[in-house]
Amino acid sequence: MIPALFLAHGSPMLAIEQTPYTEFLAKLGEQYEPRAIVIFTAHWESETLTISSTDDVYDTIYDFGGFPDELYQVKYPAKGSKAIAAMLEQKLTANGIEVRTDSVRGLDHGSWTLLHRMYPKADIPVIQVSVNPYLAPERQYRIGEAIRGLGQEGILVIGSGVTVHNLRMLNWGQKTPEPWAVAFDDWLLEKLQSGDLNALFQYAEQAPYARQAVPRAEHFVPLFIAMGSGEGEAQVIHRSYDLGTLSYMCLQF
Repeated sequence: MIPALFLAHGSPMLAIEQTPYTEFLAKLGEQYEPRAIVIFTAHWESETLTISSTDDVYDTIYDFGGFPDELYQVKYPAKGSKAIAAMLEQKLTANGIEVRTDSVRGLDHGSWTLLHRMYPKADIPVIQVSVNPYLAPERQYRIGEAIRGLGQEGILVIGSGVTVHNLRMLNWGQKTPEPWAVAFDDWLLEKLQSGDLNALFQYAEQAPYARQAVPRAEHFVPLFIAMGSGEGEAQVIHRSYDLGTLSYMCLQF
């Protein structure tokens, strides 16, 4: 069985830099050989959950600016899968979740930067799914629950986001993490590993430094989707920080 993953996509530079984190992603990709990848990305927001539905090769979207030219040369020519998109749509609608499909959108950097490191051959079908950051955590979790069991079918589910993501509080050049960022992740891990869903759903009120860590929820909600779609206790598979406050904590379920 393939576990569900929550992976930090952090800076787009991870697509071209060589760091301990990119080495981790490469080794992670070697552990699993899925027949398809379903990825919920923080960089595709929509009011109605939207699933990419195509058999064609995706365009690579460079949804960022001000980075080296080398980054804009990276392509990730993965194909989609209409069949798996239709299966996802059926599972979600059967659980009362409204769904739309999209046949033209490419892969944003919340998807391709990670996948470029994990599966550089781009030979595994990818189904990209949007998030609605305004839904309550309980509803995000139910989206994951609706597709639970895909790992038993050889499909890798990834929630692509970041636990601590506040661009205004980055400290350029700083390699040691700020204590408040660590404290937020520590609280999160404690509640995840104890299975305290009520506390997790109320993280905005209960977690220390929640406002600093999650000023806006789009990068955080993929965690709840991955958690709902997985089975068993959460396990930390990587934890590091960059720029003082950017968390690269990754989890499997």
